[in-house]
Amino acid sequence: MILGIGSDLCDIRRIEKSIERFGDRFTHRIYTEGERARSDRRAARAPSYARRFAAKEACAKALGTGLSHGVFWRDMEVVNLPTGRPTMRLTGGALERLKAMTPPGHKAVVHVSLTDDPPMAQAFVIIEALPA
Repeated sequence: MILGIGSDLCDIRRIEKSIERFGDRFTHRIYTEGERARSDRRAARAPSYARRFAAKEACAKALGTGLSHGVFWRDMEVVNLPTGRPTMRLTGGALERLKAMTPPGHKAVVHVSLTDDPPMAQAFVIIEALPA
């Protein structure tokens, strides 16, 4: 059963300007260490950061809270499964919200789709409950 759906569209140029203007202050506020390492390895850093920004926004929407009610930017981390497929690792308030919205006897699975076509980056997040 679908528990939540979220989508977001992010202007890569806006993220690029934030990185240029605020540098580590911006990236450390929004992204986890793993996300920063992955994005900083790329020649084109801004699209990578923008995809992750969109995924965090989409995830917050799928959780039904937005970035409030104890859900913070770094509570949501874009990670890749061994197959390379992206998903979200939730901690803190985001994980608590996920647990609260998951019916008893079910486990939550977070599906993520990321793309970019400069100057835009896009993400979709679907939270599904599967029988445990």
